[in-house]
Amino acid sequence: MSVTSCYPVLMAQDVAAAASFYRDALGFETTYESDWYVSLRLGAFELAVVAHDHPTVPEGYRALPRGVIVNLEVDDVDAAHARLTGHVGLAPVLALRDEDFGQRHFIVPAPDGVLLDVIQPIPPAAEYAQAYAAS
Repeated sequence: MSVTSCYPVLMAQDVAAAASFYRDALGFETTYESDWYVSLRLGAFELAVVAHDHPTVPEGYRALPRGVIVNLEVDDVDAAHARLTGHVGLAPVLALRDEDFGQRHFIVPAPDGVLLDVIQPIPPAAEYAQAYAAS
């Protein structure tokens, strides 16, 4: 098997509103759009949104997502924080902070209960360094 792509598809109550969030807040561009499904791309990265109640979603799995965090790794988290909290107007649910496990990040809410965790890798504290795989 040769994998040609792998990307998350988030279920949404309002597909257009969810797609607009990712376009407006992060700069994703639409590659396909219908009333029940939108495919988005940002450089080499893809994300899609599907109506949670569409028949292609199996019966019994049509609930809106809970417990989903989308990680967005950036090269300048402070600039991303200024843009998303200032220009876009999102209110963080986790303030910008450094973590001993090797991240400087903040979290903002996205549509349908999804959390967007904006991350910049930083050197981890000694007790976490050994947890990273050698590259």
